[in-house]
Amino acid sequence: MALTPRSRKPEQPSRISAGSVYLVGAGPGDPDLLTVKALRLLQSAQVILHDDLVPKAILALASPATEIVNVGKRCGTKTITQEDINALMIVHASAGKAVVRLKSGDPLIFGRAAEEIAALAAADVPYEIVPGITAAFAAAAAIGCSLTDRSSASNVIFSTGHHASSHNQSPLPALEDATRVVYMPGRDLHLLAQEWLAEGLPHDFPCAVVSHAAQPGQQIRCTTLAALGDAAPTAAPSLLIAGWAVRDIAAKHHEAATGVSATA
Repeated sequence: MALTPRSRKPEQPSRISAGSVYLVGAGPGDPDLLTVKALRLLQSAQVILHDDLVPKAILALASPATEIVNVGKRCGTKTITQEDINALMIVHASAGKAVVRLKSGDPLIFGRAAEEIAALAAADVPYEIVPGITAAFAAAAAIGCSLTDRSSASNVIFSTGHHASSHNQSPLPALEDATRVVYMPGRDLHLLAQEWLAEGLPHDFPCAVVSHAAQPGQQIRCTTLAALGDAAPTAAPSLLIAGWAVRDIAAKHHEAATGVSATA
């Protein structure tokens, strides 16, 4: 289910679609940890644009006829710019090819996916996001550690020590400079909203509640922190995502659902 018409998800999700781009998570590196969908797309793609961290064992799963291009940027060494990568995706898809943009781990965790999504949407190129196992989960599994041990941790924080020079100084207060994800937030979100408001988060802090994510009955409700507890509860299982990273998607989803611009 696409969030908005601008998401342009390919019409046949069971088959790879020509002229489309798939942002695919390659997982932590073990081919056995690829999703079934990622494997199918790798075997069917006409072009694969991959990160430098994707190992040869995963690339070897592609068809011999597939054009494979390394577009990696590693440890500050750049042989290709992000703008070049965006252009490659658009050019190949516009030529009618099925393109896999293969990213290590999960494409939505520190993978510059937002920039690529924006470029594809601006070029009106259909795309789909295929999640992968992020490295944090593989590392926790390797050491046998539960990241949410009930006796010692009710939160997990993802952060990065690798910053683009233009992004070292966030314009946001530290309290707001994070995307908050709450598993099993419960049916009554009013208390949670009040706690976050008391912390100092603004009333217009964007929120999205996703019910039955990636399942046929998926539902998405976008709102603000001030109104989070007012709407009818969504069906379990659900997950709450809140933060300024959600703002543009929430606005587009609101406009698609109501026909009214969120800024009107």
